[in-house]
Amino acid sequence: MTNRYAIIVAGGSGSRMGITSPKQFLPIGGLPILMHTIRRFCSSDPDLQVSVVLPNEQFPVWKALCHQYNFTESIEVIAGGQTRFQSVRNGLAHIATNDGLVAVHDGVRPFVTTDLIQASFETASRTGSAVACVPLKDSVRLLAPDGSSQAVDRANYRLIQTPQTFQLALFRRAFQAEEQPFFTDCASVVDYAGYPITLIDGSYDNIKITTPEDLAIAEQKLRSVF
Repeated sequence: MTNRYAIIVAGGSGSRMGITSPKQFLPIGGLPILMHTIRRFCSSDPDLQVSVVLPNEQFPVWKALCHQYNFTESIEVIAGGQTRFQSVRNGLAHIATNDGLVAVHDGVRPFVTTDLIQASFETASRTGSAVACVPLKDSVRLLAPDGSSQAVDRANYRLIQTPQTFQLALFRRAFQAEEQPFFTDCASVVDYAGYPITLIDGSYDNIKITTPEDLAIAEQKLRSVF
């Protein structure tokens, strides 16, 4: 079986949440958000090798939380960089091979499903990449520099999520590039390197928790499950 790896990026500061502590450590359903996310990946495949990228100064906090919640999932914790690009590259540097597949996921997307994780690996194995996305629900307008706007066809656009999964060899080549300001996710890095991006169906439930409203929605989702 092809080696499978996951890099969970958890470098948020909590500024949009209006707090000073990292949002990935906030509890939902009695457990920090990041732990929910890790468990989704670990439960998807017992052989999956999971790395979590955290700011170096958050290591003691994470260690204390693992003790507090008796969290014993087998993961590797890696120091992140100043940007998402640097953090993913740090995680990639800890994978010793070019043979296999790697999924990159936001630490604050705890509702990713096993089906989506498996679909991303299966698609990337065939095509080189698999990037989760969902169609837009709302109407969209394109802003011009002069402040005017025009309607565009929302059917031509997608909202990008994670996981974003790639064949390791091409992913490593893509991350040899100099960082660019438009590198907002891994797909933009791989696209810049000249590799095609395969989109797969994500889920509207696969929310990224970044605001107090998101936190309330997440609590409600967990209550509806249990």
